Amino acid sequence: MEYREEQGSMALVRVKRAGQVTLPAELRKQFHLEEGDYLEAEAVENGILFRPVSVVDRQQARQQLGVLLDRVHVQMPPSNQHPQEQEEEITRIIKELRRDDAAVRRS
Repeated sequence: MEYREEQGSMALVRVKRAGQVTLPAELRKQFHLEEGDYLEAEAVENGILFRPVSVVDRQQARQQLGVLLDRVHVQMPPSNQHPQEQEEEITRIIKELRRDDAAVRRS
């Protein structure tokens, strides 16, 4: 796996046992990556694309979502959507926001 910065420099990384690679410190710093963070790996035309992603415990997220929805429902009439549909819509919106944020960070 190689990468190119805006200045055109590259770093060569080696695939180790169990497919592990070490990202260069400059990239980890640039993308605020720390040990334990997750990256999404995607096969693209010219190689492999790694994207930082956030992973959240579903049960904890549901609880926090419930608290947030309770606050919103105080101000808005009740939704006709089933809670599962509401969660799926919120998940879709969050994914769109993450995609937009990633596009801004790449440019």
